[in-house]
Amino acid sequence: MRISKVTTKTGDKGQTGLGDGKRVSKDHPHMVFQGNLDELNSFLGLVVTTCNDKELVNELKSIQQDLFNIGGEASMPGTELELLNNDRVTFLEESIEKMNESLPPLKEFILPGGTEFSVRIHVARAVCRRAERSCVTLMNNGVLVESWLIYLNRLSDYFFVLARFTSQNLGEGETLWERDN
Repeated sequence: MRISKVTTKTGDKGQTGLGDGKRVSKDHPHMVFQGNLDELNSFLGLVVTTCNDKELVNELKSIQQDLFNIGGEASMPGTELELLNNDRVTFLEESIEKMNESLPPLKEFILPGGTEFSVRIHVARAVCRRAERSCVTLMNNGVLVESWLIYLNRLSDYFFVLARFTSQNLGEGETLWERDN
């Protein structure tokens, strides 16, 4: 589907269209999920703007493509459309494992901090968790979301480990939670 006209005025009364043509309220669980994916993808674009590692930039942009693929599937409820490649979860798991090899074990919760890049990754993780929660809402409303939910769960783990990894490798270290504070 190509969009040739952005201002259609069809949403002026609080309704919007899904990819299959069905009209729903803008606060419908499908649209909340789509909005959360869009916010995550947009924030991930902001993360990329502060990344100086070309390989990581390509990795993050491939994740943006994954998020768009999930959104494409979600926009066509009740169809067999499959845009998210199943091996993308494996990609995230392998990336997490590789980064974890050089990280010390966690002995306490960490506070988002370090470099601006690391903090942006932590924000992406938090936004990803929101998208994951709205995906659960879809699941609880009978939508088959298993592959999306697994992907988003791994993605938030990926962002957490990536934030730790970049903090360690950029010399900033991590700020641990002080429970007695």
